[in-house]
Amino acid sequence: MTSRSLLALGVLVLPGFNVRSQETDKAFAGRILPLVKSHRGQVAVAVKHLDSGESFHHDADQAMPTASLIKFMVMLEVYQQVREGKLKLSDLVVLRKEDMVPGSGILTYHFSDGATFPLRDAVRLMIVYSDNTATNLVLDKIGIASTGQRMAEWGCPNTRIHAKVFKGSTTSIDPERTKKFGLGSTTARETVLLLEKLHQGKLVSPEACKEMIAHLKKCDDKSKLKRFLPEKIAVAHKTGSVSDVKTDAGILYLPGGPVAVCVLTAKNEDKRFRDDNAASVLIGKIAKEVHDHFAKKAPTK
Repeated sequence: MTSRSLLALGVLVLPGFNVRSQETDKAFAGRILPLVKSHRGQVAVAVKHLDSGESFHHDADQAMPTASLIKFMVMLEVYQQVREGKLKLSDLVVLRKEDMVPGSGILTYHFSDGATFPLRDAVRLMIVYSDNTATNLVLDKIGIASTGQRMAEWGCPNTRIHAKVFKGSTTSIDPERTKKFGLGSTTARETVLLLEKLHQGKLVSPEACKEMIAHLKKCDDKSKLKRFLPEKIAVAHKTGSVSDVKTDAGILYLPGGPVAVCVLTAKNEDKRFRDDNAASVLIGKIAKEVHDHFAKKAPTK
């Protein structure tokens, strides 16, 4: 069917968007597109209501840098290896001075050389505080390449981590992708697919999915998806930030049902590490539009 035929049937056709014919869908796309187009940087968006399947996409198949968002996928690989009997969440991790790297987290700044703790705690630190040192300790347990291999098996071939954090020059398993994407890469569509499967309990096991969602709900970054949402809205998410990359992806537990959202930004003109960074604000505005759109669909009692 041609675009002209679709328009005749009342379907809004916008480049980069998949929308349905309802007026509310048109209005939602009409609010998101100006936000994306006015941003000074590259943006990819995927949104999916996990009950109804209603979806919206903008450049959702474009491979983009993840920054620390890739730590979500690393967590998935940890739990899968635990299920396969390769690891135990109770396995001990030992922090050494040479493991400590800068950036986000608390291990480098508040823990001593020789500190010992379970792998489960390293994963929590990686997700809740985006701890870079904890991430590298986790990668020592699972291997750098394993996450990308698993994601490819699960239908997400663009989702990969390329090296340890702050050790790209010495640990990269794919120097070309490290140069292009940094720590990791994904697409908005692939990330939403993983979130959907996590919500459905179809990754690893239902029990593991519940535990991983609990970790994601404790993510302490409120500057992006959670920025403009009511305090009562729970969000299970993971964010990422480097100079010109800002990302966030997660499940918004709205009155109208759970919605998976992924917003990836790169090549951002605003490179400031401040809460009012333009890309962080953009992600917050998109999440607010998602909230407002789907709140209207909340079931009446």
